[in-house]
Amino acid sequence: MHKTRPRYRRFSALIQLAVFFKPYKTRLILAFIVLIIAAIATLSLPVAIKLIIDQGYLLQQHELINQYFILLIAIVAVMAVFSATRFYLVMWLGERIVADIRSKLYRHILTMEPAFFETTRTGEILSRLTTDTTLVQSVVGAGISVTLRCSFLLAGSLLMLSVTNLQLTGLILIIVPLVILPLIIFGRKIRRLSKKNQDLIAESSAIAGETFNAIQMLQSYLLEDFYSQRFKLSVENAFTTARKRLTARALLAAFAIFLVFSAMMAIIWLAAQWVLAGKMTLGELSQFLIYAMLLATNSAALSEVWGDIQRAAGAMERILALLQSQAEIVSPRHPLQIPLAKREAIRFQHVFFHYPSRSEQHALSDFSLDITPGETIALVGPSGAGKSTVFQLLLRFYEIQQGNITLGGIDIAQADIQQLRQICAIVPQETAIFSVSIMENIRYGKPEASDDEIRSAAVAAAAAEFIQRLPDGYHTNLGERGIKLSGGQRQRIAIARAILKNAPVLLLDEATSSLDAESEKLVQDALQHLMQNRTTLVIAHRLATVLRADRIVVMNHGKIVAIGCHQELLAQKGLYARLAALQFDEMH
Repeated sequence: MHKTRPRYRRFSALIQLAVFFKPYKTRLILAFIVLIIAAIATLSLPVAIKLIIDQGYLLQQHELINQYFILLIAIVAVMAVFSATRFYLVMWLGERIVADIRSKLYRHILTMEPAFFETTRTGEILSRLTTDTTLVQSVVGAGISVTLRCSFLLAGSLLMLSVTNLQLTGLILIIVPLVILPLIIFGRKIRRLSKKNQDLIAESSAIAGETFNAIQMLQSYLLEDFYSQRFKLSVENAFTTARKRLTARALLAAFAIFLVFSAMMAIIWLAAQWVLAGKMTLGELSQFLIYAMLLATNSAALSEVWGDIQRAAGAMERILALLQSQAEIVSPRHPLQIPLAKREAIRFQHVFFHYPSRSEQHALSDFSLDITPGETIALVGPSGAGKSTVFQLLLRFYEIQQGNITLGGIDIAQADIQQLRQICAIVPQETAIFSVSIMENIRYGKPEASDDEIRSAAVAAAAAEFIQRLPDGYHTNLGERGIKLSGGQRQRIAIARAILKNAPVLLLDEATSSLDAESEKLVQDALQHLMQNRTTLVIAHRLATVLRADRIVVMNHGKIVAIGCHQELLAQKGLYARLAALQFDEMH
């Protein structure tokens, strides 16, 4: 199984975002400078208004009034330009960083071994890639923009308030702890509820993903109502948690706004009394009032964005938990190269293996097999005998518990995984088709292949005829999971991929099982040509495949029970003879 690091606490998850900002530090510094200029311009407005009142209106200095109004307009212009620039730069950073997080997360998930996907549902992963990253984006972009702007204006307002009137500012500072304390208490609760809410959303996404991938089965068994109710229950649970989170946020915002504005009104009343007593000028009162309003509005805005920060912290915690999952199957630091001349020789030596989710049951038990270069081996046996496991272990999708597997004399655990998988081409029984064109689906066998090479591979796989009958030929989009193709057509696309890859080792999981008789004959001929001078392992269910093999390996319960040619195994009257009579559809 994959390993995870300790859970991140409080805001350490958001602090981890710093590594994503590093490539854009120049733009970040520029945004910071622009933010400071915009904040200074905003904080200059009350001073200009004070000058207009005290030195203009009260002293009847009309020329000064005009000059100060021009200054006021200039300050507003600076504030508008730099505020817009700050908004663009910070929002750009938010979009860019979240795009980087999504790309890194997706690439990391692709490196995880199949065992990871046995314990982690696809819907949960998709929820992290979409919903969680969107929550992080709301903070990295708009959230950071609002937080920084409000923080600067809050600090600047406090500074200018103290310059305007130190005594009144002292009263304001008494209010600050009364606001911060509920922010901390409610903030923790909001963060817990947010994380729970995201977990429940991921659960509903997982349910939806499972049902959409099995829609035909679901409809054939009339399970629409059952799964609709199950999904509705999951969504309602998420809504209930979201309602609790929103209630906590609303209470937090109401408390902060009421406390801040009530206190401000009391202080303003006191300031008005001082003006009447001659202790303050009318201009100073106006300046103080504007700074007090700036302080109040920015405090309220920070209390509002606090909930978003809490939600983003929970989302980032989930993203980091996934990013910190470590794949166990990786190339060694100094991998051994599989020799070009010997890379088709395969050896299994006393291999014991069980799947991570089924530790009590061995899929392979003391499995030993030597395959010489160019040899064709047919693996036969009942369902669950371990035939597909042989393929998965050779491709090192799982780590064996005991024994070793060598390719070209090199233990595959010491080899480079990319070289190992480049040497092997597999045609699975259940073909993976992607929602792109036929041309691109075949090209996955060899990404750098030319269009002519792809067409040649399609011809060799007996796929060219049906491809040409499609509306857009090779450029026809196949839809999700190849829904526009029949099973046999999908299988021929997979065979074309293997032909295009032109690998020295072929792994065929009964590559012709879904084909009609005519197509099977064409594909068998193509495969027979392809198999020449290559090591081939075939999971066989048809007699025609078995008869072409150099040796037949009979498996049962993860063990080899017999090896030989067709006639030899029939003469033994053992498991193979019974399978031949029951399963091989050409056997009489």
